[in-house]
Amino acid sequence: MSKKSIIIIVVLAIIAIFTYTKYNGMVGLSEDAKTAWSNVESEYQRRSDLIKNLVNTVKGAADFEKSTLEAVINARAKATSTQINVDDLTPENMTKFQQAQDGLSGALSRLLVTVERYPDLKANQNFLKLQDELASTENSVRTSRNRFNKAVNDFNKSVKTFPNNLFAGMFGFKDMARFKAAAGSENAPDVEFDFSN
Repeated sequence: MSKKSIIIIVVLAIIAIFTYTKYNGMVGLSEDAKTAWSNVESEYQRRSDLIKNLVNTVKGAADFEKSTLEAVINARAKATSTQINVDDLTPENMTKFQQAQDGLSGALSRLLVTVERYPDLKANQNFLKLQDELASTENSVRTSRNRFNKAVNDFNKSVKTFPNNLFAGMFGFKDMARFKAAAGSENAPDVEFDFSN
């Protein structure tokens, strides 16, 4: 074997190892981001399940405004029916999914504000436990979304930086959409208490 042949074989081996390493690195980061998204969905499912129990507890414990409960039930149904495929995390799909989740959050907030008018319900142990569980779940949702954004950030940096971007294009890797806050969420909500009742 000639010296030239050995050099060509060594160069090809280095390129093959480099390509193998870059490809596997991008696959690993992509899978980490997909797992992080599954964790977000899991937290939303937990919230959805808790809301069903909360609504049933509220129904049973108070002569409650029907429209408020219906808004929560409808928002929950819409949020659970709006799904996003983990392999298609585009900005458009993320926006649709987030809008459904925001609708549920808003309806739930209105329900909890309305509950303030029912002292018997506020003292109900089942309701208090569910309210605590919901608060805990909302914190878990926030944490999962932050972890998802971190995983997507790591993946996107990998597929956009040189020379990875060459391999990403060659193997069909595209950057993923991050989770974004709802429009207007940067403004603090107005909190009002009516002590006249």
